[in-house]
Amino acid sequence: MFKYTVCFVKRKDRILMLNREKAPIMGVWNGVGGKVERNESPDQGALREVFEETGIRVEAFYSKGTVTWETNNGELDGIYVYLYEIDEHFTYDTPLKTREGILEWKSIDWILNPQNLGIAGMVAQYLPVLLTEKGIHSFTYKDGHITVS
Repeated sequence: MFKYTVCFVKRKDRILMLNREKAPIMGVWNGVGGKVERNESPDQGALREVFEETGIRVEAFYSKGTVTWETNNGELDGIYVYLYEIDEHFTYDTPLKTREGILEWKSIDWILNPQNLGIAGMVAQYLPVLLTEKGIHSFTYKDGHITVS
């Protein structure tokens, strides 16, 4: 089991992103998330993290997966990734300063724009799959690229 989750909350053509104020990836836009706690599943941890960091209660995921990579010492590491869709009429005003950083709705086009250097490294590679293919996915990161299996 991996230690961390990253979760994307989608409303219409926008995703709620967090510009992190703390390491890791300080100053970079990413989904919300964090550590899976002892005695909880990754799914439970993801739901809890979304609520703790945003106050939004999400239900079932639209798509989810794992992103795995090999560490410098040859061990397998990874993160659980989730996409939740909320009702298009749900109101959540941003920007919003939180203890984790700044939350803001960002357009999917902005997030995936190849000129955008402010998005967490792998997001632009796996997020399109999460957005277009409902279900459970397995991503592998190697040599700067993600493959889907």
